Amino acid sequence: MRSASLAEGRVGLKHGAGSRAMRSLIRDVFVDGTPTVADEIGLAEMDDGAAIRLGDRWLVLTTDSHVVQPPFFPGGDIGRLAICGTVNDLAMMGATDIVGLTCGVILEEGFPLAELLEVRDSLRAACAEAGVRLLAGDTKVMGKGELDGIVLNTSGVALTDRVVPDSGLRPGDRVIVSGTIGDHGLAVLARRNDLGLGEGLRSDVAPLNDLVRLALEAGGSEVVALKDPTRGGVASALAEMATKSDVGVVLEEASLPVSEVVRSAAELLGIDPLHVANEGKALIGVGERVAEQVLAALREHPLGRRAAIIGRCVEEHRGQLVLDTGFGRRLITELEGEPLPRIC
Repeated sequence: MRSASLAEGRVGLKHGAGSRAMRSLIRDVFVDGTPTVADEIGLAEMDDGAAIRLGDRWLVLTTDSHVVQPPFFPGGDIGRLAICGTVNDLAMMGATDIVGLTCGVILEEGFPLAELLEVRDSLRAACAEAGVRLLAGDTKVMGKGELDGIVLNTSGVALTDRVVPDSGLRPGDRVIVSGTIGDHGLAVLARRNDLGLGEGLRSDVAPLNDLVRLALEAGGSEVVALKDPTRGGVASALAEMATKSDVGVVLEEASLPVSEVVRSAAELLGIDPLHVANEGKALIGVGERVAEQVLAALREHPLGRRAAIIGRCVEEHRGQLVLDTGFGRRLITELEGEPLPRIC
């Protein structure tokens, strides 16, 4: 019955938004019926990557496709986004020792070569910043109108001694975010729709492997969960982590780092920054006793200067996200899709 019902439906934009609808699509279409293998993190775990035991280490691999519109936005472009997104997916598995990346480029006939050269330069610059190399690639061209300008697909491989999943939260753990939230999605939205919200809105897109390495060194085995709050934002990422970990997560509203320009733009547009995508931030679950030292280590890095402890894990409200406003508490409901399409 479920297969018949699924086959009668159609894919919508919400299925690519990174929230509940997307996870349901992946689970029902791709994960359902996929065999699991012992001592391996695979498709069924729906984490930021897969991990395979390789001797006394883990081989971590990930792949991602990038369709952001417009392809150039304040703070970055599709090339920088592709490299950083793949580096960050590896880092969110605890794999900061990156072996190399691949990049596939699909172009629409008529795409300006000058813009392609900009994307190439951005790919190279982001690789240099992350300390990684592009080792292989592929190029395809499609007819006019068959593609929206440019699509990039990137894959990455890394090695690590310990995999850090997104499902390791425990009651009593603290949740750290590595910086201000909501920057990327609102910057892309403002440029796409020419909203004129000021030059202060800039994407936060950045490679996080060095930052995560510092957190792992400071917290050791007490760094128990990692996830980057991309599509669906902090709310979707933490809701997924809470569900997988079978804990409740209580956020302290006063502790959430939000820049003034993002706060103002979000209020004007009626959008909660908790639901807006980030491309240069990490959510880090850590044991209570090491939380302050991990926070201090993050703040020593240029990308972590506004890191903050934003919440704690509790036995109550399992699988739910609760916002403590200082005047009361309310459930943060994960969106079915995302209010800002085509942001990555």
